[in-house]
Amino acid sequence: MSETIDTSRELAAFLRTRRERLAPHDVELPQGRRPRRTPGLRREEVAELAKVSVDYVIRLEQGRGLRPSPEVLEALARALRLSIDERAYLFDLAQQRQVSGRQPTVQAPPESLARLVHDLSPLPSMLVNHRLDILAWNPEMATLMLDFGALPHEQRNALWLCLFHPALRDLYSDQASVVRDAVADLRAAWAAHAEDTALDELVKELTAHSTQFAQLWPQRCVRVNSRGLRPLLHPQVGPLTVEYEILTPLQDADHRIIIYRAADPASQAAMDAIAREAQRPRLQVL
Repeated sequence: MSETIDTSRELAAFLRTRRERLAPHDVELPQGRRPRRTPGLRREEVAELAKVSVDYVIRLEQGRGLRPSPEVLEALARALRLSIDERAYLFDLAQQRQVSGRQPTVQAPPESLARLVHDLSPLPSMLVNHRLDILAWNPEMATLMLDFGALPHEQRNALWLCLFHPALRDLYSDQASVVRDAVADLRAAWAAHAEDTALDELVKELTAHSTQFAQLWPQRCVRVNSRGLRPLLHPQVGPLTVEYEILTPLQDADHRIIIYRAADPASQAAMDAIAREAQRPRLQVL
C-alpha cells in the first residue's frame, strides 16, 4: 500500500460517515428514550446489527490498524445499508477484494481500444482510465467538448478539466452534478488503487486548488458511474442533451469507453452538426 494513503484511518472515517447518515428507523430499530447528542446510529446499534462487539466497532472507527475479515465486512456492509459501490470501497480499504492482474499505473491505452474509439465515429467517444485521464478520443468528441490534443498531457483529465477549464465548465448545464458524480467515481478508484501514487497526487492537487473538490472529497460519497443523461450548452450548436454509456472491457478493467448519444430528436440534429464539423476523423492518443 502507498505510504501516502492511510487506509486504516480512511476505513475509520468511512465507517463513521456511513453510520452517521443512518437513523434508527432506516434499519428498523426503535428510536429509544435516551436523547442522541450526535446524528446517526450509535456504535452499539451498529455492533448489534453486524453481530460484532461494540469494542470492535470502536477500534475500527479509531483506525487502530485492524483488518476485518470478509465475513465481518459483509456484516458491516449490511448493517450500514451500503450500496454496491460503497461495499466494494469498504472491501478495497480493508484490502480484502481480489485485485489480481491489476496494474498500478497505465502508461498507454491498448491499441485495440484506441482503434475502437476511432471506429465508434460518428458517436462522440473517448477512452479514460481509473484516474479519469483521457487516453484516446475521436474527432466528434473533440468537437463536442474541446481539442484534447492541444492540451498539455497533465491537463488531459476529465475531472481536472471540468473543474478548471472554462470551456468545459461552461459546456455542462449542471456542472455541479457532473463534478459530484466524478468525485464519487474517483473516490471508488482511490480505494481500489491505493498503490497508485499518480492518483494520490491528483487528489492532493485538486484538494489544494479547487474549493468545490475540497468540499466534496471528505463527504466520501462512492458511486461508479455507468450511464445517464447530461444536458449541455455547446457554443456552436446550442443546447442539447446527451445520453452517455460507459463500457468496461473485460480484459482491461481499469479502462472505460465513454460513448455519447443524442437523447432526443433536437439533440440528434445538434449531434449531426457536430459530426459534420468534425470532418476528417483522426485518432489522438497520448
